[in-house]
Amino acid sequence: QVHLVESGGGLVQPGGSLRLSCAASENIRSFNSMGWYRQAPGKQRELVATLTSGGSTNYADSVKGRFTISRDNAKNTVYLQMNSLKPEDTAVYTCNAVRGALYRAWGQGTQVTVSS
Repeated sequence: QVHLVESGGGLVQPGGSLRLSCAASENIRSFNSMGWYRQAPGKQRELVATLTSGGSTNYADSVKGRFTISRDNAKNTVYLQMNSLKPEDTAVYTCNAVRGALYRAWGQGTQVTVSS
């Protein structure tokens, strides 16, 4: 089972930026896609952004134009650059890796709090 470790979360003021990292314990090119999800208190987990092995991206409407997902294959790391952060972006952000129809791996998550 791949081990995913997120980092980069923290407290930021509205309008600020953060970059989340997800370091994988194995070659990320072996996964069909990797992505970021988030869960705010009292809400269901929702997709934020995904990146396929072919380079296609998908974003939640609420983050389009503000967030960017990318990867560094040499470092086996996926990133989420978050700009123009809003209080409603406050959540635990979790990294996900998908391989085939059945394999799903999740990280432990990193807290992002947007508040003045």
